[in-house]
Amino acid sequence: MNHLLTISDAVAAHARLNPGKLGTRDSRRSLTYAEWDRRASRLAGSLLALGLKRGDRVGVLAYNCVEWMEIYVGLARAGLVAVPLNFRLSAPEIAYILGNCEAAALIAGPEFVDIVAPVRGEIGIAPNRYVVLDEQPRDGWQSYETLLDATDAPREFASVGADETCALMYTSGTTGRPKGAIRSHAGSTLIAFATALEMGFSAEDTGLLVMPMCHANSLYFGTTFVHMGATVVVDDHRSFDPEALLATLAREKVTFTSLVPTHYIMILALPEEVKRKYDMSTVGKLMISSAPARKDTKVAILEYFTNGRLYELYGSTEAGWVTLLRPHEQLHKLGSVGREWAGSGAIRLLDVNGQEVPDGEVGELFSRTSYVFDGYWRNPEKTAEAFRGAWCSVGDMARRDEDGYIWLVDRKSNMIISGGENIYPSEVEGVIGAHPKVQDVAVIGVPHDKWGETVQAVIVLREGKQADAGEIQSWCRERLAAFKCPRAVAFIADGDMPRTATGKILHRVLRQRFTDSVSLV
Repeated sequence: MNHLLTISDAVAAHARLNPGKLGTRDSRRSLTYAEWDRRASRLAGSLLALGLKRGDRVGVLAYNCVEWMEIYVGLARAGLVAVPLNFRLSAPEIAYILGNCEAAALIAGPEFVDIVAPVRGEIGIAPNRYVVLDEQPRDGWQSYETLLDATDAPREFASVGADETCALMYTSGTTGRPKGAIRSHAGSTLIAFATALEMGFSAEDTGLLVMPMCHANSLYFGTTFVHMGATVVVDDHRSFDPEALLATLAREKVTFTSLVPTHYIMILALPEEVKRKYDMSTVGKLMISSAPARKDTKVAILEYFTNGRLYELYGSTEAGWVTLLRPHEQLHKLGSVGREWAGSGAIRLLDVNGQEVPDGEVGELFSRTSYVFDGYWRNPEKTAEAFRGAWCSVGDMARRDEDGYIWLVDRKSNMIISGGENIYPSEVEGVIGAHPKVQDVAVIGVPHDKWGETVQAVIVLREGKQADAGEIQSWCRERLAAFKCPRAVAFIADGDMPRTATGKILHRVLRQRFTDSVSLV
């Protein structure tokens, strides 16, 4: 397969077929498909004129904005590789990723110029290849808009092969230093087609991207809407604002969005008079992912979004979408992440010897998808760990029930071994999270001189609620085996819970924080 429709080809096609249709917008700017196509070509031509070559990596560091969409398309058109950077990274972390992938250029929002400044000498990018997303240049940075105007883009670009790299998606690093997952154009297109097939998207849809644009969730859903010729709206708020989100859903007549449970909880907590102000009738499909959701949360979502059908997915940057819990299964199989996604191929749960485990037993989850990643950038050891033949794993542990539904247990790296017993933090988190005073919880293993590790719970209480360790431990003893109950309980503020850009709790950071303070007794 030498060629497969890329995101660049899709924008070009829709620019020919429906040039005046709204392609993408944020709160500042909007682009028809024709405008989007022209700006992507100008970006592609200008970057090549700077001396970048096919296959070169380009870092992108910015808050959510419509420019992300034209950058993804422009880089694909030029045969360049997008390296989306998490805007929450520190300067040394940014330098590590750009150095690791040997980036040839960096495009960044103006807010990040000063953050990058101390590490520019470590990155190795030529001085004229720092581009700021602004109309005016900054010290040592050329203006993005000026760059687009600098070169007459060629009318034709060299064809990009399906197996060429589209993006290097660096993992969030919840268990160690980030690794660059290699995503091909074929994988990007195939996951878009699988998503449209499974969820019934079409050119009539308007999708709202709320998750960070550096993250696989927004990239994969955004690419799907581009292939369909739909409209992509980018939520460009710097932090999540539940009422502003409702206003955007109503104003743009959004038909789909993907959120994490915390987002939905914040929406549902708005005063009733606020929620009644906005017409949610166009919202037909809703995705929830990245963390478990309670039954009461799901029920409340469906009561508020009266025309909405709720989906829950499990996937990864590496494997793409793996399982889907469909609308009619939400309350019937509460807690499950569903069965395989259409086009995902198949799922196997394997023990340490590579043998499939029986239904009901825990094994490492492997999937075989048509859009799996091509390995980790210059990291053959980690690539080998991720694959068993055509089967891919990111280290998640799960069990399958008799109906074929998958139930995530935990990350293999998060598993606690106490006195020879395996303890999966997510099981303990589920019990503690059901306590009416608990807003959020993370369970980690901390060192113990006798048991090896013991269970530590780190809890964020609901606003206005108070609890002590004894209350939480009593709650757990009524519901869990004694060895699974937390020996220590810490209460922290919501803002002190370390998270990735998509809201996943960084257990690694908590383990380090509490291991440093624990006494081995």
